[in-house]
Amino acid sequence: MTAPVMLRKIFIILIIVINAAVAVRGVDMSERFQARIYKSRRYSTLPYRLLVPVNYDKNNMYPLVLFFHGVGERGSDNLKQLYCGLDIFSNETRMKRYPCFIVAPQCPADTKWAEVDWKADRHTMQKDPTPPLAMSIEILAELQKEFSIDSRRIYVTGYSMGGFATWEAIQRWPDLFAAAVPVCGGGDEAQAPRLINIPLWAFHGALDNIVNVRRSRNMINAIVRAGGMPRYSEYTLATHLSWNFTYSDEAMFEWLFKQKK
Repeated sequence: MTAPVMLRKIFIILIIVINAAVAVRGVDMSERFQARIYKSRRYSTLPYRLLVPVNYDKNNMYPLVLFFHGVGERGSDNLKQLYCGLDIFSNETRMKRYPCFIVAPQCPADTKWAEVDWKADRHTMQKDPTPPLAMSIEILAELQKEFSIDSRRIYVTGYSMGGFATWEAIQRWPDLFAAAVPVCGGGDEAQAPRLINIPLWAFHGALDNIVNVRRSRNMINAIVRAGGMPRYSEYTLATHLSWNFTYSDEAMFEWLFKQKK
């Protein structure tokens, strides 16, 4: 057997193994997360996925995490948002340690969580939230009617486009969240005084070529100047995919789930 033929066979085997792994992973995630559609009285509809804690007991109160995906996961299939970042964040072993609800809405393909130019050095928050962001917040209120959710332990996180959504969510609704973890995003620095009482841990890659690291640095500095005490971690050698590090960080999870209003 010649070397090229051998390499071709190895390549085919690798492709089969990878596809099988993805298929298993796909079945696992889509079965763990309920597929739902939210219908808003004011706006339209928004697909989202919901993770209910294993062995959910309505007599207990559970924390909830609102998870905002990035631009690549936009659409209407109610599936893509499961497989970039959220798959790491919702690791089954970790979810046994920190049983919680996770809400993962999917932003339509032709819009954003927040009207922001991701390449700009700064932006000003618009007067009104985008419909997808507003509906994501409405979903939280509906779920609190349906399940035993601890209103003192509602958290928000997201990466890239979802990092901007995380910043905007706490700027617009600072009293709703017990803590926030924005990853490689940015906010409106003028809103910093509204954030001084929110436990916040931001993350960014120093070599990010999509969202400039200055966006996180400037927000953190603005909050500090306003009197807040946010946490900030910067990955020296990381580019835009810094959420892979953040959502694998056990220290972040331990910190997050300790926070209460």
